[in-house]
Amino acid sequence: MAQPLFKRLKERNGNSVLDVLSPPWCAPLFSRMPEVNEVLVNPFGHGELGLGARYRLGAQLREKHYDQTIVLPNSLKSALVPFFAKIPKRTGYVGEMRRGLLNDARILQKSRYPLMVERFALLAEERNAPLRRPLQYPSLESNPEQQKAVLEKLGLSPQGKVAIFCPGAEYGPAKRWTHFAELGKMLSEEYEIWLVGSKKDFEVGEAIRAKCANCHNLCGKTGLDEAVDLLSAAAIVVSNDSGLMHVAAALGKPMIAIYGSSSPGFTPPLSDKAVIVKLELPCSPCFERECPLGHFDCMNKLSPEIVYGKIREIAK
Repeated sequence: MAQPLFKRLKERNGNSVLDVLSPPWCAPLFSRMPEVNEVLVNPFGHGELGLGARYRLGAQLREKHYDQTIVLPNSLKSALVPFFAKIPKRTGYVGEMRRGLLNDARILQKSRYPLMVERFALLAEERNAPLRRPLQYPSLESNPEQQKAVLEKLGLSPQGKVAIFCPGAEYGPAKRWTHFAELGKMLSEEYEIWLVGSKKDFEVGEAIRAKCANCHNLCGKTGLDEAVDLLSAAAIVVSNDSGLMHVAAALGKPMIAIYGSSSPGFTPPLSDKAVIVKLELPCSPCFERECPLGHFDCMNKLSPEIVYGKIREIAK
């Protein structure tokens, strides 16, 4: 979601040097973006204040003499380190009452810019300037040597086409499609099926693998950078609304993106090769972690036949 911002910053000033302060889990992803010079790991856990530690980190960053910081999260905490670093221009949305920490605080026009990627990219422009369109899509790098290394590590030697399923969703079960195993049965004669996700998705992956021939459960066996290389090998990707969905989009993979409780109107896959599949139900999107009505119709009624049909259309 942040890469179109980086692309626009480099477009405006090709000599700019972009460093990213990132949570540990997504740092490997930023390292695959050609616009990024250095990835600095943010040591603070979700919700952790750590005021003293934030001050010390800010003091360390003063030595880098940054000209500007763009703060993407809306939390008060996220604006503290740039403030302590005394970076001259501190840009971001007002968020959690942080006008005193940002000296280039912007008011977000949510109705004008409904997409998260638009909101991020707009911060590359001067105050009150319109968003530059069209947005540049994200694009991640994966070279043959990296791909070969991860295949050897996992003992994979695909002989034909690979379909990758991303059955997890960090946000909660309301984002998880329930018919991956049935879809796998439909595809297993034509595709080798790889299941990619985090350690939390391993049990879900095992349940799918147990019902599906020609299937490898790779959930939890790779870092995020290695997941990029695995996804690069796919002929087709089927994913819930998740981080891996956005990775596959940034790799330009033909993809089916499945939505239930969430909305593609806020965080769509940014790719011309992505097909969004969603049932138009009166209760969806609810943006809840679990189905508040107990029936989970948005995912249960989205049949594997529907998704299989979309795959056949893409494969033509």
